[in-house]
Amino acid sequence: PQELSAKTDPMVRTALAYVRARLVDDHMDFLKSKVKSADASIGDIQVQALYTLSAFGFEGDEKGYKEAISHYRALAAKQWMGMGLQSQAMTAILLHRSGDSKTPPAILKSLKERAVKSEELGMYWKSSGARWYWQNAPIETQSMLIEAFTLLSKDPASVSAMKQWLLTQKQTNRWSSTRSTADACHALLMNGADWLKSDRSAEIRAGIENPMVFKGGSGAEAGTGYFKAVVDGPFVEPDLGRIEVTVKGKGAAEDGSLGWGSAYWQYFEMLDRIRPAETPLSIVKKIYVERNSPKGPVLQSVEEGATYQVGDRLKVRVELRSDRDMEYVHLKDMRASGSEPLNVLSGYRRQGVLGYYESTRDAATNFFFGFLPKGTHVFEYSVYATHEGRFSVGPATVECMYAPEFRAHSAGSEIRVKR
Repeated sequence: PQELSAKTDPMVRTALAYVRARLVDDHMDFLKSKVKSADASIGDIQVQALYTLSAFGFEGDEKGYKEAISHYRALAAKQWMGMGLQSQAMTAILLHRSGDSKTPPAILKSLKERAVKSEELGMYWKSSGARWYWQNAPIETQSMLIEAFTLLSKDPASVSAMKQWLLTQKQTNRWSSTRSTADACHALLMNGADWLKSDRSAEIRAGIENPMVFKGGSGAEAGTGYFKAVVDGPFVEPDLGRIEVTVKGKGAAEDGSLGWGSAYWQYFEMLDRIRPAETPLSIVKKIYVERNSPKGPVLQSVEEGATYQVGDRLKVRVELRSDRDMEYVHLKDMRASGSEPLNVLSGYRRQGVLGYYESTRDAATNFFFGFLPKGTHVFEYSVYATHEGRFSVGPATVECMYAPEFRAHSAGSEIRVKR
């Protein structure tokens, strides 16, 4: 709107004047340093300045400005291979706006060769830099790469796959700043196909002989297309596990937009009969008995149904695996009622790069993770067998509180304790 432009234009002009002045100052410092041209280098901040100025056609008449632009633009075209991902994307865009027809395609070809492609996660890059630097921020970097591919590649399939990674990241991680949120929304809404305007609808058929049919259509949530259907217990049959999903509508196969769905059932079961289940999260729980030996304490693996003695010290080991980074994860490990934990003090713990809060309660030990990195993590704690009898050992359950669909649990078991 014209009213908004009247308020923002002076701020934009002032900001651009500052960027031009700083770029000229950097160039003057380089000239004063008497460093040889062959040894000159360009930093991420200069690349970002060039990218910003390129959006306005490199306009400016300050003294020394044209020489500074020419100097750093030449360095960017020469040294892009040593830059990070975000700076490479910026370099491709600014050189394209400068009329360079050779370097930007070479940058995009290199980026595509280094990309990781996954059916579930889409197209993304493994970052080797520290994430607390602005030039390595993952969401901002992916958004800039989407802009570069949209502008230069003419490859809508890759753009859709890159937008897919942004959405799958939002499933399990927060966009940590206003800048990352703004960049991600701009990348999703202003690049590639417009997924929100898609008129697609999903039809779900469950069962074989007498299938149940569920349709989204007009009853689905606007924009996302979300809908939910519930089947009551008396109507649940084994063959309902055979599910077929059909997506209908204009552009269903061409626009590359995504769809997620899940099917689950709820039922009651004895704790020791629970079977394991996993998603991108998986968890395994094992119990060992600690025995003394001439070489010191050793852990002995105990088979299912084995008998312990009152006073035995048991070691509970929980192995947690995640195929992606997740935030706000809760791990709850249920203990057998005939045991007492050795450690009863709750507190913050650190295990390598992983930090978490451990809380010991009456029936379970809880682990709370603000950030759970991709990989395998092992947690151990000790309990004593205090009462004789047969006791059910509940499963260890892990859930991403940010995305409850990412949930897993271990198998239940039983322990026997005698005097």
